[in-house]
Amino acid sequence: MRIYNLMANFAVMKNLASPLLLFILSIIVASVDVSAQIVSVGHEYINTDSMRREFDKGPYFTLYKDNYFTFGPPIGEKITRENTNAKFQVSISQKLTKSTLPGNTYLYLFYTQKVFWNVLEESLPMTDLNFNPGIGLCKPLFVKNRYIGKLSLQLEHESNGRDSINSRSWNKITFGANIIIDNNLSVHGKVWIPIVDGENNKDILDYCGIYQVGTSYISTNKRWHASVVLVKRRGWNLNYNTIVELAWKFNKNQNQYLFMQYYNGYGEGLLEYNKFHSQLRVGIVIKPNLFSDY
Repeated sequence: MRIYNLMANFAVMKNLASPLLLFILSIIVASVDVSAQIVSVGHEYINTDSMRREFDKGPYFTLYKDNYFTFGPPIGEKITRENTNAKFQVSISQKLTKSTLPGNTYLYLFYTQKVFWNVLEESLPMTDLNFNPGIGLCKPLFVKNRYIGKLSLQLEHESNGRDSINSRSWNKITFGANIIIDNNLSVHGKVWIPIVDGENNKDILDYCGIYQVGTSYISTNKRWHASVVLVKRRGWNLNYNTIVELAWKFNKNQNQYLFMQYYNGYGEGLLEYNKFHSQLRVGIVIKPNLFSDY
């Protein structure tokens, strides 16, 4: 039965993911002729040689996704102690291989933990903890002696660590791409083949989606970041979960930003993945180098 469900999910993914794959391929092709592909971090310009050295000899332990701590109320409903909460995320990666693997790839171990914390309630309960470990290959992309981004292939697990009726879990094989258009703009996309084994979240694709696309903008002085992420829920309707983020670096010499995140849709957390949330939170974020993964 599990094999049948996996094949059925794969067939659905094949049909629905094709727009995403075409989107990624078109961006890669378009990026070949972009003249501003030597990007900069701070005041340092990054060329092909320096990026290859970074992947070969750079730090093994790094940030993966954004690391942030935020707090805020819901939008469009009465504000209470129960629905106004803190949300924070810790995300890291560890390179597992010293040398380059076949296909000029690198093997990484990833871990992301997302927590929802009701700090206004008595006893300050952490209502939902989401654990997201993964392992996979990352391939830097170099076109015409230009670094234009990376591709990734991962096996991910996501669960909330609970039992009984509150248990939520699923696995997925994900294919992702991050493409740098120029010094200011980048795009990213991710599609997955789900393996849903959680007894209490069989319909998770209807809420947590089947693929995502997004774009990020960074100002020329590297002080402002803005991003939009759209997560397509299963079905033929235009039903998306939307994440809008804005960050401002308050000290140009430090990797810390004032941060605002707006989430609109389903699947923000695993425990209430099938409940609609519209939430605005502000806080502080620490960002990875070059671009964030989503």
